[in-house]
Parts: sequence; structure tokens; C-alpha cells
Amino acid sequence: MTSKKYSEVNFYAILGIEIEADESTIRKAYRKKALECHPDKNPDNPKAAELFHELSKALEILTDKSARTAYDNVWKAKKAAELRNKQLDSKRQKLKADLEKREREFHNNLQSNKTFQTAHKSDEDILQEQIERLRREGSRLLEEEQAMLKEQLQKSLAEHMQQQNTNNSTYRLKIKWKSDKKDPLNGGYSQENILTYLKKYGDIIALVMSKKCGSALVEFKTLESAEMALAYEKGLVENPLHIEWITPPPSDIENQRKTTVTTTDYEDLVMRKLRQAEERKRIIEQLQKEDL
Repeated sequence: MTSKKYSEVNFYAILGIEIEADESTIRKAYRKKALECHPDKNPDNPKAAELFHELSKALEILTDKSARTAYDNVWKAKKAAELRNKQLDSKRQKLKADLEKREREFHNNLQSNKTFQTAHKSDEDILQEQIERLRREGSRLLEEEQAMLKEQLQKSLAEHMQQQNTNNSTYRLKIKWKSDKKDPLNGGYSQENILTYLKKYGDIIALVMSKKCGSALVEFKTLESAEMALAYEKGLVENPLHIEWITPPPSDIENQRKTTVTTTDYEDLVMRKLRQAEERKRIIEQLQKEDL
């Protein structure tokens, strides 16, 4: 959008404000719209940059007294002309077109005559001069608003990333057990049997066995699953597991989730453990029979 076309753009409509709006209202509307359509927040929208540029121009022109006066004069004249056009019938439209043609020819003749080069300036010319002035001088207010917008976007992004990091670490647990470096059985634990112990509490995103003996990391899909495993899983009786948070959940989430671990949850867990014990007993008996 070149400066010559600014007179054809309704900056008030772009900002969603009335023509009588004061500077405070204009700045408030700009911040709201700019945050919504900023190119950094809309990387897949090719028109976001163009709209953001129009918003910036709207702020620049409408907060500069001289530029706004020139713009309003042009815009009001256009609206008045549109209203008059609607009231004209076809014959008068033709007469109007002829008249405008003669006016343009007369204006061109004036421009070609050096004596009249400094003659009366149109509203369009005045608006163009004001836009050129803003381009040369820059808009201090626009720079301030865009600096504030950039700071707000960066803060929003940082908060979002921090929240993501918090959420990811909330469901990760560290698992430890006794194991000698020379023990090929790693204290009786492998990735397979640890996974068997833990998956009954809920979906597991990842289970990583540490290169160091007697250590592993697990990430659960939900906070409830992680809390259940932390509270109830002991592993092998002869070599129990010790489970702890990698990063404890925020206190408000932890307090909220504590209320959801009910007696029913515990009873369900006990039943699962009993079924697990029965299954182990059945497998042992079967193995003993096969040995015989």
C-alpha cells in the first residue's frame, strides 16, 4: 500500500473505532488489534504482515494532529461525494462526469504552467505532504507502541515456554534401587519389569534406564498416574524401588490433585496388586511343575 492510496483506506474501520475517538482510545484499539494480527503470532497467514502495517499507519496518522486533520478532510470529502453520488440520477451522473473531466483538464493545465505551480493545494496533496513528513520524521508514539508490543509478545512467549517446561517436568519421576556395578541382573530390575510395575498406574510416555546401575527415569502422561506410582509402587520386596519427583509439581496443582486420590483409588490399586501377586504365584508354580 503506497502513500498515495492511504486516502482510500478507512483507518477508523481498521482499528474498529469511531471518527471522534480520542488518542487514548486509538492507542488502546491499536494494541488489541496489533496483538491479534502480529506476524510473529500468525506465521501461516500471508496477510498478517500487510494488516499489521496498515494498523501501524493508522496509529501513526491518527495520533498526529496535522496528519489526522488532513486525513479527516479527505475522508469526509470522499464520504460526502459518495452521498451526493447516490442522490444523482443517471443523467446527472453523466453531467457530473463531464464536469469532473473538465476540472481535471483545467487542473492539469495549471500544473503545466510554472506560474501556477504554487497554486491552491487539494486535500489529497495536503494529506500526501503530511504522510511524507511522518515518513521523514518518524513517529515517536508508533515506536513506543511497537516497543511495548514487542515486549509484551516476548513476555507472553516466555510464559508459554515456562508453562510447557513446568508441565513436562511435572510428570517425570526418578527411580532408584540397590545394585552393584558387578551385578549383571542390575539388582533384579530391567526395563521390561519396571515397565510392568508402572504401567498399571496409567499411560507412560517414556522409560529410560540410566547407564548408572540402579537408576531410571519415567515420564507419565498424567499427573494422577505419576502420583499413584510415587505413592504406592515398591517393586521387589527384597530390593524395593525408591521413587521421587525430578521436579515437584507446583503447590496449587499438587494440592488440587491430592483431593482426587480417594479411598476407591486405593482399593482399586490393592485389587490390582492382589491380581498381580496371584499371577506371579501361578507362573512360579507352572515353572516348578516344568522342572519336575
